[in-house]
Amino acid sequence: MKRLSVVLLATVGFAAMAQAADLPTAKAPAPAAPAKPDCSTLWNWFQNSASDCPLSAYGFTLYGTLDVNALYNSLGSTYNPSTTQSTYGLAKSSYGPIYQFGYNGLSTSAIGIKMKEDILPYGWSLIGVLEAGVDPYAGMFVNGPRSLTDNNFSPANTSPWQTGNSDSSRAGQWYNAQAYIGVSNKTYGTLTFGRTNSLSLDVTAAYDPIAANAFSLIAYSSSFPGFGNTETVRNTAVTYRLTYQNFRAAAQIGVGGYAWDNGNTGIYQGQLGADFGALSVDGVVSYAQNAVSLSSYGGAAANEYCVKGTTNCYILQTNLAGAKAYYDPNTVLKGTLSNNFGAELGVKYKWNTVTFSGGYMYANLGNPSNSEENGFSTIASGISVPSGAVTSTAYYNPGTGKIAAPSYAYNKVLNTIWGGFKWSALSNLDFAAGVYYQMQNNYNSTWVTGKVNGVPYGYATGAACTGTGAFISSSKCGGSQAGVGFMVDYKPVKRLDVYAGLMLTNVYGGLANGYYSTYSVLSGGKVYTWNIAHTQAVDPTIGIRFRF
Repeated sequence: MKRLSVVLLATVGFAAMAQAADLPTAKAPAPAAPAKPDCSTLWNWFQNSASDCPLSAYGFTLYGTLDVNALYNSLGSTYNPSTTQSTYGLAKSSYGPIYQFGYNGLSTSAIGIKMKEDILPYGWSLIGVLEAGVDPYAGMFVNGPRSLTDNNFSPANTSPWQTGNSDSSRAGQWYNAQAYIGVSNKTYGTLTFGRTNSLSLDVTAAYDPIAANAFSLIAYSSSFPGFGNTETVRNTAVTYRLTYQNFRAAAQIGVGGYAWDNGNTGIYQGQLGADFGALSVDGVVSYAQNAVSLSSYGGAAANEYCVKGTTNCYILQTNLAGAKAYYDPNTVLKGTLSNNFGAELGVKYKWNTVTFSGGYMYANLGNPSNSEENGFSTIASGISVPSGAVTSTAYYNPGTGKIAAPSYAYNKVLNTIWGGFKWSALSNLDFAAGVYYQMQNNYNSTWVTGKVNGVPYGYATGAACTGTGAFISSSKCGGSQAGVGFMVDYKPVKRLDVYAGLMLTNVYGGLANGYYSTYSVLSGGKVYTWNIAHTQAVDPTIGIRFRF
């Protein structure tokens, strides 16, 4: 881990004594202890769950998940071994319908080690986790930023078509999921330090009725629990969790900034929750500074240079000094920074064998605290955002002599609601369904620049939105997206899930911008082109997941 040092010192003392009067002369018989699972044979081990028969020794437990499937997506993307999962739902890079072998439909395939050592006094335990998400076909650590560089020379809407790609907090590290150490006590709670899930990511998963990548809009994209940015859902942070009776609380503070594998320079989250019988409620508030959103160059002609007579091509980027710089396309991306405020509320109620759950998220993205106009290193090793490729504050660009347009002249506001149920029809058979809906405000603007007495200025004015659907004038126009998912999950044995389902996804207004494909045909010596909008997709999927 980049310059990550683990320093934990916990010395906590607690003594308690209790006495009872008028004890009965005869003690009631103690309840029989539950029978221990039989893990003596491979078949018995396979039939029991990973928690019943763990692969443990000396306080360490090896665990993992393998999730593969077959799917059809009416608007999917071809396989890219760096992406965290197959393309479910809508893909802006789609060229049309696709059948493929997919992966990570229920959850991310992963390998990990967890530790719990009861070696500390007064009921304290030393705990730790090291986990990495992997591509089950290629055996690679998943790497979202790398999937973007793979498409630096591929346009978003025309041939040569892009492969699957998305920004992600998983960036090829051997600890791309979690890597923390800490202490735990039943009375005083749990304190950890290291790379860990954000509080909002865990709460979203707990209150998502489906909670499966292939069938849930808020599970498929981490931008939802990241309050607008996917890279904020895992951070190097200090996290404290406490449970008292039926109440719980947590706090998390990110440390180290970009240098310590964070997609932000600081993140602060707090959580409060409680259980009232069959009812559970949790709320999270979050603030992230200089949160990073990465994107590929996408084959733009102005940003591509190829040496004549060779296959050597480079990214052409004009830096802040106005000089042209040439970069290996595997090493650079564009970056947008923002300060993000978010809040989330999840509610769950269990009635017999049915659990109803739903929630609400609010995200507000504004201009960042720092400009980082000279570029910065991303969380992916060997990939950076160069000078001239950063969108952040309204900084002065000496190369152009103008004030650069900021990330958000007007704040971007996202409101997301969802609801659904999970029905345990049998002890090993679940049905789940959910409805998801997100609304975006109109923050479209025109950036006006000029000079007064030689001094440059820049300001924003509201801009009208023209067009509709995929051909609307800007992705900053007001819009929405909706998802409806259904899933059935059957466990023939406790370690194995056989699942099937689908998600229907639609985008509207500004959130539909760019969801089209351009096709060309040569006829009679002329090239004819036309655009087809792609604003609705469906992804029926069937797969298996094995856990050990």
